[in-house]
Amino acid sequence: MTGILGKKIGMTQIFFEDGRAIPVTVIQAGPCPVIDVKTPERDGYEAVKIGFEELNKVKNITRPLLGIFKKAGVKPHRIIKEFRMSGLKVGDLITVDRFKKGDRISVSGISKGKGFQGIMKRCRAHGGPGSHGSMFNRAPGSIGSSSFPSRVWKNKSMPGHMGSERVTVKNLTVVEVMPDKNLLLVKGAVPGAYGSYVEIRKED
Repeated sequence: MTGILGKKIGMTQIFFEDGRAIPVTVIQAGPCPVIDVKTPERDGYEAVKIGFEELNKVKNITRPLLGIFKKAGVKPHRIIKEFRMSGLKVGDLITVDRFKKGDRISVSGISKGKGFQGIMKRCRAHGGPGSHGSMFNRAPGSIGSSSFPSRVWKNKSMPGHMGSERVTVKNLTVVEVMPDKNLLLVKGAVPGAYGSYVEIRKED
């Protein structure tokens, strides 16, 4: 599996020669240095730890983390993630060159936080009548029964905090790769707000 870290820059559209326009998300992906390598003999599994967005000032970084960067000979980075990849060694650089036009990828990120929301927006409930004196417009209605189960079921749809959770969108298509600018153009939308960090994995 091939993986890389990136930042969501924004959305635009591109035109094909036949006049069709498709929406694309622009992602700044990499370069990501390999900071640590996990081996089955030492760690019980095979993976690599990579970083993204080099820091100009070393601030709020723990000493153990600084030791990992120093051992790898890499400057401190803002984001560190682990990917199940093999064939790499500490110091190697992962760039967008590993992707090509037409690749199928999955993108993971933190969705936009929308605060406390009601059941109609958060859970897509229909709500009550909107007129004729109704006082039951956007309320959740009955959430349980009296005889059985005499309680509210676990995971019942209720108002609460919406968004700001990890979301993965699979089976996206790479439309264009720009190695000179470290950019990936992905068909459709990916999770998160502009400027948020995402994880990109090539689907085998």
